[in-house]
Amino acid sequence: MNRSKAINFMVKCAMLAAIAVVLMQFEIPVIPAFPFLKLDFSDVPALLGGFALGPIAGVVIEAFKVFLDMIVSGTVTAGVGEVANFLIGASFVYPAALIYHKRKSFSFALISMLIATASMVIFGVLANYFILAPLYGMAPEAIPAYIVGGALPINLIKGAAISLVTLVSYKKLSPIIKKENIMIRKKVA
Repeated sequence: MNRSKAINFMVKCAMLAAIAVVLMQFEIPVIPAFPFLKLDFSDVPALLGGFALGPIAGVVIEAFKVFLDMIVSGTVTAGVGEVANFLIGASFVYPAALIYHKRKSFSFALISMLIATASMVIFGVLANYFILAPLYGMAPEAIPAYIVGGALPINLIKGAAISLVTLVSYKKLSPIIKKENIMIRKKVA
């Protein structure tokens, strides 16, 4: 990748990450028993970027998003929530973009997001059981109920919501994201 294309790629990723950070500020509590599990649409820009620019771009956008959000909002979880957000977001965005890049069609987009939702649910359950819930200090006997009543349903809901918004918006937004050079250049006479 030449220097101009690399800069263009990073600018697009940074712009999509900035949009994602704004979307992170609008969280919707979904499961009353676990009010800290909230739905937001910050993975949509990462998925749009992953579909348009490739799976690595989606993961880069997820990483930028989490980093920028920590700068803007700080952390109340000593970084555990931010690590969870990145890992679970990337477990959705990467497989969806990877599958979609094999064959770019509406049906493959649908299939990729169904598989990605399953990936996010499975990864979310495993990550919460073995890493995240223990890091939060959750009692071992409370973890299975949290996973069944919280982590599993929130990831299913989030996967479906992100997929729906992406399906509705990708066709209209992809030409802007894919545009060869989004930077304005002045011609010197």
